[in-house]
Amino acid sequence: MSFFKDLLLKKMLKNQLQGIPEDQQNKIIAAVEKNPKLFSDIAAEVQEKIKGGMDQQKATMEVMMKHQEDLKKAME
Repeated sequence: MSFFKDLLLKKMLKNQLQGIPEDQQNKIIAAVEKNPKLFSDIAAEVQEKIKGGMDQQKATMEVMMKHQEDLKKAME
């Protein structure tokens, strides 16, 4: 089951990352696979801010800045 879940996640991420060079896509996918909890937490925080009335782009930037160090480590 895990193989199917991983394959589905990769496909979903590739769809979301269209327009980004493939080497960068692979780097992002590897980071998500390496630390899925971090990205899940970021997504949840962004959704909370959006529900609170914040613009999606502003919410995303704010949460990404908050987790900047963790994101750097995940992308290494």
